Amino acid sequence: LAEDFKPNRLGAAKMTAMEFVDNRPDDRIGLVVFAGESYTQCPVTIDHDILKNLFTTIEPGVIIDGTAIGMGLSTAVSRLKDSKAKSKVIILLSDGENNAGFVAPETASEIAKTFDIRVYTIGVGTKGKAPYPFDTPFGKQYRNIDVKIDEALLKSIAKNTNRSEEHTSE
Repeated sequence: LAEDFKPNRLGAAKMTAMEFVDNRPDDRIGLVVFAGESYTQCPVTIDHDILKNLFTTIEPGVIIDGTAIGMGLSTAVSRLKDSKAKSKVIILLSDGENNAGFVAPETASEIAKTFDIRVYTIGVGTKGKAPYPFDTPFGKQYRNIDVKIDEALLKSIAKNTNRSEEHTSE
């Protein structure tokens, strides 16, 4: 919920993902959501209207807090590994600050590589301070908190899966 992006990191990630879907009208696309754990929000589908509708239902607090990149990546790989598609790609949107889960991001990227799945990474975050909303007895109040992005990890995941390109939104 850090607001170093507008409306916040989650909102910016959702808008970026929906733009991507709009630009890939003939692709089959699925959605894996992760925080401290991961789950499949939408299996791979060609029905982009349903997919985009499901983006709007992603809210913070539904699953355990944290950032389990390895878990999210592993869930996505398990959805794609048996696909007969000519090209299999995962778009990973994250702040890259892995702090949860029991699968290391590096391990998950090795598994993706084994199944010939390329991973593009998009960093959603900045370094420094950003306003963050806290619920208090007096309503929502904002405090500036330290925010980070682990560009090195995101670049490593992209490079390991044979992607020479990676993008960071700062």
